Amino acid sequence: MIKQTLFFGNPAYLSTRNEQLIINFPEKGKEEKTIPIEDLGYIILENPQITVTNGLIMKLVQNKTAIITCDRQHLPCSFLQPLTGHSEQTERYRYQLNASIPLKKNLWQQTVIAKVENQAGHYLYRSKNAIRLKRYAKEVKSGDLGNQEALAAAFYFQNLFDLDGFSRNQKGVPPNNLLNYGYAILRAVTARALVSSGLLPSIGIFHHNKYNAYCLADDIMEPYRPFVDSIVYDIVESGCQIEDLNRNIKSNLLLIPAMDIIIDGKSSPLMNAMSRTTASLYECFEGSRRKILYPEFK
Repeated sequence: MIKQTLFFGNPAYLSTRNEQLIINFPEKGKEEKTIPIEDLGYIILENPQITVTNGLIMKLVQNKTAIITCDRQHLPCSFLQPLTGHSEQTERYRYQLNASIPLKKNLWQQTVIAKVENQAGHYLYRSKNAIRLKRYAKEVKSGDLGNQEALAAAFYFQNLFDLDGFSRNQKGVPPNNLLNYGYAILRAVTARALVSSGLLPSIGIFHHNKYNAYCLADDIMEPYRPFVDSIVYDIVESGCQIEDLNRNIKSNLLLIPAMDIIIDGKSSPLMNAMSRTTASLYECFEGSRRKILYPEFK
């Protein structure tokens, strides 16, 4: 089942009644709206004048609905998740924490190969020359000691958009702002799936910055980034203004969790594919399988 993503950019009062999300607006004449909580996958709160009751937060968390809040720059800055995401959580934490260094290096190698191959797939989809990216993918060693991931990323972004001098930088020129927003949504999707699989999003297989609470999410989302890049590419090619994140651009980027992608030879909404990826990651930690299941960009 595809879960809905709700975006709140205006003042609103959010509460609950009879397992429904109740939405009321401060403007006179605007009717109350109701949505079943069980249908909700993600709620994005952007306006600082939104009020949410504790009863609603409890029900959303119990439903594993990701609650995302945004900062003054309108970018997602926090993600509320349950303390218990899986009935076997403690045992699963143990497998994750006891993963050996060779296993982590192997998993990171698989992840980087999948990412660079998907970047190459995106290039081919755009009728661009992907030979160099395919070569980078073949040269990835255990733990990516040769840093092929960074080499591929530099080449990929320098030649993806038909914009002179563009490079990927969080504080760089547009469409970096669009990429930042899309990756933030993807990160929340990844963290939600990891928690549901009983894994700790903060303990990565490669990323290990002590200030980063989502190291594993940042690892596992890597092969999914080209799908976000594809949406941003289409927005840029449409010719609309991309200096600011307006409502239309956000509407397009908020489709990321539900966009159809190919995983294991079948079409699937991205949020469901991510759940299969994180479930396979746990099985790698447990020792019942050797490969993480990642999507293919075709």
